[in-house]
This record gives sequence, C-alpha cells and structure tokens, in this order.
Amino acid sequence: MEEPHIAVVPSAGFTHLVPILEFSKRLLSLHPRFQVTCLIPSVGSSLSPSSQSYLQTLPPTIHPILLPPVSKEHVQAEQSLAVQIELSVTHSLPHIKQELSSLCSRARVVALLVDVFAHDALQFATEFNLLSYIYLPQAALILSWYLYSQELDEILFSENRDPEESIEIPGFVPMHSRDLPFQSRSSPGYRKFLERAEKFQLPDGVFVNSFHEMEASTINALRDEIRQKKRKTMVYPVGPITQSGFNGRENGSECLNWLDEQEPESVLYVSFGSGGTLSQDQLNELAFGLEQSGKKFLWVLRPPNDIASASYLGGEAEDPMQFLPRGFLERTSKKQGLVVPLWAPQVQILGHGSTGGFVCHCGWNSVLESVINGVPVIAWPLFAEQSMNAVILSDALKVAVRPKANDSGLVEREEIARVARELMDGKEGIEIRKRMKSLSIAAENAIKEDGPSTKTLAEVVATWK
Repeated sequence: MEEPHIAVVPSAGFTHLVPILEFSKRLLSLHPRFQVTCLIPSVGSSLSPSSQSYLQTLPPTIHPILLPPVSKEHVQAEQSLAVQIELSVTHSLPHIKQELSSLCSRARVVALLVDVFAHDALQFATEFNLLSYIYLPQAALILSWYLYSQELDEILFSENRDPEESIEIPGFVPMHSRDLPFQSRSSPGYRKFLERAEKFQLPDGVFVNSFHEMEASTINALRDEIRQKKRKTMVYPVGPITQSGFNGRENGSECLNWLDEQEPESVLYVSFGSGGTLSQDQLNELAFGLEQSGKKFLWVLRPPNDIASASYLGGEAEDPMQFLPRGFLERTSKKQGLVVPLWAPQVQILGHGSTGGFVCHCGWNSVLESVINGVPVIAWPLFAEQSMNAVILSDALKVAVRPKANDSGLVEREEIARVARELMDGKEGIEIRKRMKSLSIAAENAIKEDGPSTKTLAEVVATWK
C-alpha cells in the first residue's frame, strides 16, 4: 500500500519553522510509515542562515520545498510582527495551492497541518479532501485565549472596567491586562488576532506543544469548552517537543568549553531568543546588573534596537560587542562571564551541569527547553504572547522570578542583580529550583513510550490510517 503523506505549512521565521518540523520529526520517529512534505514560505531574498542549516539536518522522510520568497515590501508596511508573519503565507497561497495539487496527484496525502499563522492555507483542505490541523507552537493558555477571545473582548474594553482589575481566562490564574499582547481595540494586530481566533473553528484538531502536568487546569477547561459547545475542533496536547542536536558552530564550542570549567549550577545563561532585542539603555543596565550580581553568566548578545522584535525577520549586520559599556568585557571576561555574539547552542547550554539559571524572553520554545532541563528562569518577556508565558512560569507554576521595571519600562541594574542573586542562591530560588526539577520529570514522562502526549498523538494518527 502506498505510504500515507502529511502536507505541512509553516509560516516565515526560524521560530515558526523549527517547531512544526520538530513535531513532524517526532511524528515520523513514532510512526515511520508516514512521509512529510513541508511547503516553506519566506520573506526576503532567501531563508536565514539558521533556517538553511536546520533544513540540512532533516531526515530523508521529510521533504522541504522552498516557496518563492515574498518581498519584504509586501509585509513590512505592517507594524505588527504577527501580521507580517501571516502575510508571508497569504502572499504565498498560490504557490502553496500549486505544490499541494502536485503532491496530491502523486501521493496519498491524508492530512494538512499548518502553523497557527499559516491558517489561510486551511482553505485547501476541503478542496483536496484532507483532514486539517493547526499546530500551535505555544501554550494551551494561548489556545484558550483564542477560543474565549469574544468574551474577553467585551470584558477588556468595557467602559465600566477598572484597568487594574484582573483578567480571568478559564482554567488559569487571574492575570493583569498589561500581560496581554494587545492594549488597544483599534490596533491592526488586535483585529487580525480576532480574525485568527475564528479560524480555530475550521480544522479537525489543534496540536498544542504542551503537556497535561504543565497546564492541567487550562487543558481540562479547553476540553470542557469543546464538549459543552460540541465544537468540531479537538485539542491534542502532544508536548513537550523541542529542538535537539548541535551543528558545531564556532560559538558553540567556545560556550561549552567555558561551561566545562565552571562549578555545577553556577552559571546564569542570558538569551532573548532568535528575534528579541533590547534598547541600548536596557542593554547597559543588563550589563551592569550582571556584573553587580557577582554571579557567573553566559550572555548571547545582539545589537540593540528600540523595537523588541527587530531581529525576527531580518539578520544583524553590526558587531554587537561594540555596544557593550566601556570596560565591561575587560572587567568580566572569562573570570565572571562569557559574552558571545548573536548565537549559542541553547539546548546544550541548558542541558549542561554548570547552568543554574536562565534569563529568558519567555518564547515558548525556550520555556519548554528550560523545563525539560530543569533550569529555573528569570522571566523577561519582550513581545507577542511572551508576557502570558511569563505569568505561567511565575504565577501558575512558580518556577520563575520576574524582575520589576521602573515607570519608564526599564529594568534597572540593581533589580537585575537582585533577581540574579535570588534565583541562583536565595531561599526563594531554592524552592523554585525544586519545583522546576519536579516539572522536568513530568515533562520527561509525558513523552515516554507510554506517556500521555505519546498516546494522544497515536490516537490521532490512528484516524489517518
């Protein structure tokens, strides 16, 4: 019998390409009868070097097809990063349809799987008679936010609402409205968010990169909502699924060799993801705060920018080291800390015995990598839904501390030094570390052969056969 095929459509950007392909790799490792073809949109002249390197590591059962790149001018007029990412797919729809048609003519395609920002491609599932799924590379809380968006919209923007009043999403702890990505009903990004929320009624299911022990009450609330309202779309927690492997880039060897020389759990790893940036003022405060803390640190440095998501769809041309405060490297180099430009092997760093904490932007990929490795977090969200993830870590799970910003939004050096010392060897830090270690064990159990996430995936795959 002909091997069944899955068509996969990510959206532009490394942090949306990798999660859906990591899911595909796990699917194929557990169910090797399947084949995956991935139709990859991009913005600009070509994929980023990190994306190109990643594609070279895929197994032969995953077939990447690079779609013609979308011009930057077609997306960057939009201020919202989420809208830019969505447009990368919208402008690629004719090419996606063409490739899907060709694939369906020569293979037994059984399902279409799309990234959350590639929801426009769901329209082809009916045309080609395919089961359809959204892959949400985010928390179950984010799916709950989508499904309850209309109710929350009425609450958030009610004329009588006290702005200090907490927001309650079913199955989750009360949250301040400032931790939601949108503060204005009239913003283009918010309007697109509401449109995107409606698309969650279309597919047969949503795969969520989370697991029951991490978001038990939220997942239970979601399932109750689906059962009570008899929704078509089912929810499948299949995580944690994260990237593994190391491509041997120069920075990687330097980082790991330096960590080998440090004491167990003594190093604070500092990274704001592949797309996050700090302003020059915040970069300065972070540098002085790390120095004042007296703690060992490994810092992945990017050039500063006043737009927090500036690096997401574009590469850096400048040497970031020139933006450090004068004398900082001379005072800290090798003895207290190591600063590396642009990139470091995060998976290996978080898994290293010398790493004892993580200053994290709270992108969901990084959150799961810290959980899997049992590394407690200093939660420092920058954009998108990262503040909601920070609330999961700090308020719901209590495996993170969150620094306080001043009235102008700057986290000052004294506060940075305080939370670094507290996490690494304070009383609160000791309890946080214990809770994170327990959560790490639960994460490991979730994806074992008989684990709940593995069983959930097997149940879905059985319907494809």
